[in-house]
Amino acid sequence: MNAFASPLTLTGQHVRLEPLSATHHDALVEAVRDGQLWQRWYTAIPAPEGMTAEIQRRLDLQAQGSMCPFAVIDPATSQAVGMTTYMNIDAANRRVEIGSTWYRQSVQRTPLNTEAKRLLLSHAFEQLDCIAVEFRTHFFNQQSRRAIERLGAKLDGVLRSHQINPHPLAAGTLRDTCVYSIIASEWPTVKAHLGHLLSRSSIKDPSPC
Repeated sequence: MNAFASPLTLTGQHVRLEPLSATHHDALVEAVRDGQLWQRWYTAIPAPEGMTAEIQRRLDLQAQGSMCPFAVIDPATSQAVGMTTYMNIDAANRRVEIGSTWYRQSVQRTPLNTEAKRLLLSHAFEQLDCIAVEFRTHFFNQQSRRAIERLGAKLDGVLRSHQINPHPLAAGTLRDTCVYSIIASEWPTVKAHLGHLLSRSSIKDPSPC
């Protein structure tokens, strides 16, 4: 397994990211029910009955070296409140995408998302020596797009008719994918920006990206 996909734990004040495992299943089922997140047609969030398969899918991709999946842990409860990943790993070119992220509704609009992204970006740029980190989202996922832009990522472009949407509420429709990135030379400024956001006691995050 390459270094980009190796399991690790990243710890902050508001969130802990730990290697995803089957032991997180029950907490993640409870989390996804908070807001019935799987019903959002422009996302690919697992339904409660699909959580086992989704955890295994991510672990299988980790075994192949293309993903490093995390359970998002709320330190206040020590319970999993969502999932996130390094995905589409391109170790040869030192590029990763941060994605497949979702959080239970009750922890959205809190510092949790900002700190989770800062932990992931810090590890990517400072430990993995990444050249660039990508974020991708559905064109119509306006909350996710605002959250990505708020981090300091820049829009690289839109992949039109990029994927066929499998969601039952939008089956057969085509997804336009917005591609954002932060490059290594931008990281010091982005890091300072995220630190400023986290220092504000009144911080309110947009929905996850």
